[in-house]
Amino acid sequence: MPTTNGNRRTLDLKRWEFCSLYPLSATAAAHFIVSSRHYRQQQLLVSSNTAASMYNPSEDAWISLPSPALAGTFGAGACGVAGSFSTGTTVAASSLTATAGTTTSITTNQTLARDLRGYSVYFVGGTNAGKLKTIASNTIGTNAVITFEGAAESVAFDNTSQYRLKTPVFYVVGAGTLASASFRKYDFATNTWVTLSQTGLPSSIGTDGKLVSTPAWIDNGFKSFATGTATSGAAATLTNTGKNWTVNQWTNSQIRITAGTGAGQIRTVASNTSTATTVSSNWTTNPDATSQYSLEGNDDFIYFMGNNAVTLYRYSIAGNTWSTLTPVAARAAAPGAGMSGHWIHSVSASDWTNENAILNGRYIYSFQGGNTTNLHRYDIAGNTWATITYAPPGDATSTGTKWCYNKDRLYMQRDNTGRWFCFDFAEQAMQPWSTMLYPQGASIVGDTCFDVTYRDGSTEIDYIYMVLNTSNVMLRQMVI
Repeated sequence: MPTTNGNRRTLDLKRWEFCSLYPLSATAAAHFIVSSRHYRQQQLLVSSNTAASMYNPSEDAWISLPSPALAGTFGAGACGVAGSFSTGTTVAASSLTATAGTTTSITTNQTLARDLRGYSVYFVGGTNAGKLKTIASNTIGTNAVITFEGAAESVAFDNTSQYRLKTPVFYVVGAGTLASASFRKYDFATNTWVTLSQTGLPSSIGTDGKLVSTPAWIDNGFKSFATGTATSGAAATLTNTGKNWTVNQWTNSQIRITAGTGAGQIRTVASNTSTATTVSSNWTTNPDATSQYSLEGNDDFIYFMGNNAVTLYRYSIAGNTWSTLTPVAARAAAPGAGMSGHWIHSVSASDWTNENAILNGRYIYSFQGGNTTNLHRYDIAGNTWATITYAPPGDATSTGTKWCYNKDRLYMQRDNTGRWFCFDFAEQAMQPWSTMLYPQGASIVGDTCFDVTYRDGSTEIDYIYMVLNTSNVMLRQMVI
């Protein structure tokens, strides 16, 4: 029988309910939780340079993970974010390549450590490029074989088939003086930590910080902001004469050819006219009038902000490189303790979903923290910051503030007061949301709040989870 949600505001009061206890004696300064946007929605907890755990909301339980072995001194500024795809233990790569295959399976060069059934694999090049397959089973160990659900392909996968595992991968940056192993990724499929380049980040990190990703894969599939069929293509362009886009609205987004000529190819958009996108590197196979496309968040980019500075950094997953961005207008002020940083992608209001002047996917919103009410917004397409005026300005936020983005709203608990608010993006307004009645300890820096969505067909029921400041108590509340 399908699930229905009959809860109504005013009629049904919101209630916090207890969950499994936090796996440590209490949250401490700089502990943070990173939420995966994949099939099982696991959450990664990093509680020190050498300790990490994972929460499974389906079971309401925690399990220990291998040591992150982060360099530096664990403290304020340590943070993490989930990416869209996994390349296993490989560094500086945008895909993996099968070593062999059949019409229903591929042989990898990876050492898989987990059963991945239910997760997906997307083929970006070679034989069967553009196919999206669900994993039915996989072998464990070296040169793992992945077998797919559904009908067999007419042509066998082979050693030209390039793919991305759509399984969780968590990027984590430590604090203190940075060195090799200060920036690492935890790969769920292989159960390993991999050291990435920290060159290009500031020499030390403290105060507070946020990593922000812009993933094309959200929850159970690709999140498209616009789709269509090209009318023509060339070495670095894809044209659809039926469109009327705002010039350069798609800059720094990702365009993916989903079917037809050139299927599977993914490129960063360098610029666009009203009818054509120009990509940052030439197509391997030029699109044509059969090419279907999707415009999405950019899987390759991760942003770092904070550290008591207005500077914004961007990481390329494919290149394993950091660059310092030079916005047209700088951020108005440096963010402090209790800051936020979230890429906004799923606001339902019509002005946010309008393909010709898209707002979803274009902005990173960041409350300044530091005992202020200031809100700043980074325009990914325009590479510029703006200060957002909203009403009422609400309470100032500082150490202990927790943040969680879910669809139309950004939810936050102010410090350790138990007072919850939500910022509505379409209305550009701060609203009261809830009150946490259970007592909390001292305010501490570090975000230990996340969301989980229950799905049954078209029904979606969202929950906000939080761990109390300086406590081992975790609770959740249904979003009504």
